[in-house]
Amino acid sequence: MAKSLIIVESPAKAKTLSKYLGKNYKIEASMGHIKDLPKSQLGIDIESGFMPKYITIRGKGPLLNNLKKEAAKADKILLATDPDREGEAISWHLANALDIPESEPCRIEFYEITKNAVLESLKHPRTINTDLVEAQQARRILDRLVGYKISPILWRKVKWGLSAGRVQSVAVRIICDREKEIKEFIPDEYWTIDADLKGDKDKIRARLHSKNNKKIKIENKEQADMILEEIKNKTFEVAEIKTSERRKMPPLTFTTSSMQQEAARKLGFTAKKTMMIAQQLYEGLDIKGEGAVGLITYMRTDSTRVSEQAKKEAAEYIEHNYGKEYLGSGYTARKNNKKNVQDAHEGIRPTSVLRTPEKVKDSLTRDQYKLYKLIWDRFVSSQMAAAVYDTVSVSIRAGEYIFKVSGSTVKFPGFMLLYTEGSDEDSEKDDSKIPQLKEGQVLKLLKLIPEQHFTQPPPRYTEAMLVKVLEEKGIGRPSTYAPTIDVIQKRGYVEKEKGRFKPTELGEIVVQILQEFFSDIVDIDFTAEMEEKLDKIESGHQKRQELLESFYTSFEKKLKIAEQELKKVKIEDEVSDEKCEFCGRNMVIKNGRYGKFLACPGFPECKNTKPIITEIGVKCPQCGGNLIVRKSKRGRTFYGCSNYPNCKFVSWNKPSDEPCPKCGALMVIKKTKNGEHKVCTNKECGYDSK
Repeated sequence: MAKSLIIVESPAKAKTLSKYLGKNYKIEASMGHIKDLPKSQLGIDIESGFMPKYITIRGKGPLLNNLKKEAAKADKILLATDPDREGEAISWHLANALDIPESEPCRIEFYEITKNAVLESLKHPRTINTDLVEAQQARRILDRLVGYKISPILWRKVKWGLSAGRVQSVAVRIICDREKEIKEFIPDEYWTIDADLKGDKDKIRARLHSKNNKKIKIENKEQADMILEEIKNKTFEVAEIKTSERRKMPPLTFTTSSMQQEAARKLGFTAKKTMMIAQQLYEGLDIKGEGAVGLITYMRTDSTRVSEQAKKEAAEYIEHNYGKEYLGSGYTARKNNKKNVQDAHEGIRPTSVLRTPEKVKDSLTRDQYKLYKLIWDRFVSSQMAAAVYDTVSVSIRAGEYIFKVSGSTVKFPGFMLLYTEGSDEDSEKDDSKIPQLKEGQVLKLLKLIPEQHFTQPPPRYTEAMLVKVLEEKGIGRPSTYAPTIDVIQKRGYVEKEKGRFKPTELGEIVVQILQEFFSDIVDIDFTAEMEEKLDKIESGHQKRQELLESFYTSFEKKLKIAEQELKKVKIEDEVSDEKCEFCGRNMVIKNGRYGKFLACPGFPECKNTKPIITEIGVKCPQCGGNLIVRKSKRGRTFYGCSNYPNCKFVSWNKPSDEPCPKCGALMVIKKTKNGEHKVCTNKECGYDSK
């Protein structure tokens, strides 16, 4: 008979723990939460101090009964759910369901699923942290009040099926605000003047910087022409050469937010996909020669702290594989000004640096390998030495005017030997090589290059940029970014256009209504303050009921005003050119769970629907039909034949409209870090344009 029962959330986690613990332990999975608020009603007794009415989640009854049977047979019950608010709440529900006394030290936690971490946690069981549970319940109740009280108003006044969420509404508002900035943006004209110059041998291009030590701003062609006239016959002389050494520090180890951002930039992963794969890496995978093993530390964290043991292992690896000069000097983190950083957690890192990406590659899926390599590279580089650049800045005088050019060369790559951080926007790189020059040297003017420019509006948010702004503004927590971004797309409030978020008409209308009647709900500062108050509950410095009463007092008044004053809003569906083959009406474009589709406006008399077909202008190589854009069940784009199911041609890579120059077969466009290239689909041909 098993002496101890350990309950975790998932079968994968249970499998990994079973490998480390002997037959005296029985490992069971709760499959996430076992209890929650009911879906069919508010589930909160507002009159009795906002008491939640928890019920067993539908379908979890047999599972809970099985856990009770196993608990009855065990001498000891240990709850090993995830080390955060949600994990603590799951343990609390389990403890109540299994009649574990509050004073019982039944809770164990670990931030990595390795043998040492698991065995160490067994030595230090603790009681359930009720402050952590209170914070989770406060968040859950707040979100339920907002969602279940505002959403019905939106159903009646705008459109059935809409929802409002405490965090999601702010995210939509941020995207709408950016769109408003873009629409209202008025570009300003400005000019630059570059000079192509020649020294003894090499050419150099310098840009006009100042006149009489005052930075110059050229606003129009007339000003540019006047300056060109003044300097065209001047002597260009090297006035000053400044050389210096610049150090670039290695990046910090990943937090949840920075991992989501970097995976979006470098791997093209959504936040949701990143978290799903990170969960798999954390809970444990079958590795050849090892069995089930957790590959990374806990993936929901806003800390960049690294354990001394991990630092030591990384240092030994770096010294052995790259050389002592590449070893960082104890550098692990810069000061973090964010409030309530969970420093009990570590940053996201591999559980062992010695488990290199190449060693485990054959045991992982392609996407698991990509994310693991990104985490491994980032962590190891964070423990490496800084990169060192030699920089040169040259000032060139032409009468009263000064032209400048600067450049840098890598003197020592340091951490960049392994890893360079991604960027959301293209930035001008200062890595041009400056030829040998001397102060006082006269340069030959080859040509002057005036160029007109216009200031650009701020860009729409990519997924990485949106995660970054949510974190910077204190909206939500690391665990909420992915579900928030997912839900605002599924609700049809925002859509992606060329990989960037754009609000839909529906999204803009909902935000306008919320701003008018529920200004607090979409107020960025108010939402951030609410997060701080939830953190205070977690640290035991605020009571849950106080927070909820304070919020609900004003919220209830706003609900009554909205019910009385909000007029019905009519949103017209976009009409397509496609005719319904059953009744002849022009079909309209609707937003569904899996994106846009065509529907007959004659519903419910006519219930015809069909997918929106986007042709790419390429013929099917198998039957001559049109190739169209399709979506897999997981939302991944692929290309198939319009004659499906009679023709089953598919391609994950976008087919090119150019035939192979070598054999005439279909080519597909492949994307790599270095850009796009075209590859022939005829394996015998093997043509590749790169």
